[in-house]
Amino acid sequence: MSEMITVGEAIARTLELYGVDTLYGVISIHNLPVADAIGQRGRLRFVPARGEAGAVTMADAHGRFSGLGVALTSTGAGAGNAVGALVEALNAGSPLLHITGQVEKAWLDADTGFIHETRDQLGYLRASSKRAYRISNPNQAVAILQRAIQDAQTPPCGPVSVEIPIDIQGKNIPAALVTAPVAPLAAPALPERAVERLWQRLSAARRPLLWVGGGALGCADAVRKLADAGVTVISSTHGRGILPDSHPRSLRAFHNSPSVEALIEQCDLTLVVGSRLRSNETRSWTLALPAPRVQVDIDPAAASRNYLMDETLIADAGAALNALAAKAQGRVWGDAAQDAQIQQAVAQAAQALREQCGPYAALNDAIERALPQDGILVRDITVSGSLWGSRLFRANGPLGNVHSLAGAIGMGLPMAVGSALANPQRKVAALVGDGGLSLNLGELATMAQEKANITLLIMNDGGYGVMRGIQDKYFGGRQYYNELHTPDFTALAQAMGLQAWTVASVDDFQPTLAEALAMPGPSVVEVRMGDIGPLRFAGPPQKTLY
Repeated sequence: MSEMITVGEAIARTLELYGVDTLYGVISIHNLPVADAIGQRGRLRFVPARGEAGAVTMADAHGRFSGLGVALTSTGAGAGNAVGALVEALNAGSPLLHITGQVEKAWLDADTGFIHETRDQLGYLRASSKRAYRISNPNQAVAILQRAIQDAQTPPCGPVSVEIPIDIQGKNIPAALVTAPVAPLAAPALPERAVERLWQRLSAARRPLLWVGGGALGCADAVRKLADAGVTVISSTHGRGILPDSHPRSLRAFHNSPSVEALIEQCDLTLVVGSRLRSNETRSWTLALPAPRVQVDIDPAAASRNYLMDETLIADAGAALNALAAKAQGRVWGDAAQDAQIQQAVAQAAQALREQCGPYAALNDAIERALPQDGILVRDITVSGSLWGSRLFRANGPLGNVHSLAGAIGMGLPMAVGSALANPQRKVAALVGDGGLSLNLGELATMAQEKANITLLIMNDGGYGVMRGIQDKYFGGRQYYNELHTPDFTALAQAMGLQAWTVASVDDFQPTLAEALAMPGPSVVEVRMGDIGPLRFAGPPQKTLY
């Protein structure tokens, strides 16, 4: 007779076959058969997050680096807690598998008051995920799991949720149903005539502009070759580092700086690759992008979504950029005078930002000096993150600056945990505000327990600094509901067994950050902004507030 195993063990074995080494979750009576199988086999690292939102956010960050993040949550309210994190992963296009429980199959959708039951769990998972599946037949568990992983890893990537009734998790099935991994679906072949037409447009331009986004994160080599040939490159904040800041043709992510806008106006073609041209990077789509405008995107629905395009090529970003880079031999566009213009525009934009940041520009510099060149900055949606963290802080390569694409606060710490565990040899600096940190404060214990190689930098201004700036600018300076009681974060970190420092002076930035970032493992630096001075920010650049 063939070997029989539980569905829970089949799930564990399948994840192992896909090369998964870490899983983030919160155990519950409605997912214990899966967790128990993982524990018995002992081949996957299970990271016990303190909340489902944190678990899924950690898995999201891990998947951005590894190619597949995995989270395990409970059903009902437990799965509901994960929705905001799923929305973030959907915005970021992260390859993520979310496994959640369900009540016993006999009581599904029966509204009987079964513990953890909720109305239409599959509905809200579908609304917040790329796809959502329910396993109703134990013999199909592996097949549906493989379909879910394939969906998650097929561009445009995204989170895929799978709910499994508790009784099905414990059913026995033949071990032979655990089969070899299924590859992501291949992108359509790029016709040579399409490449040639795109090349003709590009080569005919005198000063082409290449805008790269998260869809081009794997295209650093091709983008560099095009930049070497004279193409001016600007990126979304998610795409920062695809072309390193140090390259003479990089406009970095200074989309809304007057000096960079003036230079963009001189371009005579815009090639947008793998970017949604998000509202906060285009001033609610009022930033003038030179025509003709050509778009390359794997998603057919992206065509002319935010800007009217003269042509859209539905293709994998890598295939298109590699084909163009192969045709660009030597310097094709621009000259030394244009290079000087680019560098001057970037320098002016950086200087204006440094002046806006005031004393906190020195904090940016202190982290740059102390964080190794391959170090990762993970930033929450906070004033510091939106100012010097997003555009002033250096970018040496892709995924060196990780943040929330959906714009939600509170994800910085769990993102840092996932980034650190996915990159155990790299140091992570996590930049959070006191307001955002409070949403996932429990994950400080996860950071300590897992000994994650993170220095958590807490910018403590006693509330929601971004909201203060917006209320100042758009609501006549009337300030409501943005003051928060906060703990002594340094003492709290020390109570967790963490090394922690308090910074209350600009003079302490350099020595404290140097010491903290040199220390392996987790540590905390609390910056008392009330002692140092305000940092003013009135929200992302936009045409109007509404």
